[in-house]
Amino acid sequence: MADTASDRTTELTHSTLATKALSATLADFKAAAVRISGDAIKTPALPFRQPDRRVFLKAECLQPLGSFKIRAAANALAQAPAAELANGVITASAGNFGQGIAQAAKARGLSVDVYVPDTSAKVKVDALRDMGATVHMVSFADWWQIIMTRQTGTNGFFVHPVAELAVVIGNGTIGLEIAAQVPDVDTVVVPIGGGGMISGIALALRAMGKKVRIIGAEIETSTPLFQAKRAGHPVTVARGATWIDGIGSTGVLDEMWPMLEHLVDEVIVVSHAEAATALRLLARQSHVVAEGAGAVALAAALHPSLAGRTVVPVISGGNIDAATYARILLGEDR
Repeated sequence: MADTASDRTTELTHSTLATKALSATLADFKAAAVRISGDAIKTPALPFRQPDRRVFLKAECLQPLGSFKIRAAANALAQAPAAELANGVITASAGNFGQGIAQAAKARGLSVDVYVPDTSAKVKVDALRDMGATVHMVSFADWWQIIMTRQTGTNGFFVHPVAELAVVIGNGTIGLEIAAQVPDVDTVVVPIGGGGMISGIALALRAMGKKVRIIGAEIETSTPLFQAKRAGHPVTVARGATWIDGIGSTGVLDEMWPMLEHLVDEVIVVSHAEAATALRLLARQSHVVAEGAGAVALAAALHPSLAGRTVVPVISGGNIDAATYARILLGEDR
């Protein structure tokens, strides 16, 4: 097997977050798993029949809120200083992380404000309001500015959906489960949003001593990590129209880049036709409802270059607009 990113010794000098995260131990991830056990479930790794490779779907779409984000949100609030939560919680989210924070905050009697981009799936925004969150809908550009600066103008404890140590560690609990469920896994494929999930999974597997190839999956209309890996540093990219929400941005966050550069071995870019085919396969073959990001992960896992491997794509969520889902199931690709 080729050397993995976890075997390389890149010097990390630009990110305190990366420095701390790369120092995380197996005990840190195990403690997080215990900490979130009342909020998140251990999701199954479902066999997915393929003639030229072994594939197991890590079905995070089956989480109580339909997304892996509950892991990170629960871990972040469980570790937040109580005094700083007095004025409530704030986050910026395309929907899934906001739901996770809203659920964790509600369980702790806290108010929550969520800033969402106007590209968010309606089903996710409606769910936030139903959970009692105060929703602030802004343009994608303004939302991305909040992601970069953490500044909202609202008073409260801000939890970043990606660039928080507790978020990364919480996401890493997925890696612990993958290692236990598929002991001979050699490749894990993760859809790329901000990079918090892929970083956490890679770090947890590394802490367990697993030599696993870590592959990011992006959609063709937004490829910030693919372009950053090619350039050797974050670059600004265009973000085109897509039915796939929750992944894709105009660039890799500076805080996340040293970690992603170090941990991610490869990025596979998926076309809309491939993502749509994967969504239909998930429904027909595995009876799994997935959102676009999860379909992108499966589409990348089916790439010809991964033939012969034991691959676990993370089906990150299942919160997809009914109209969009029906349209793709009926044969449209865009």
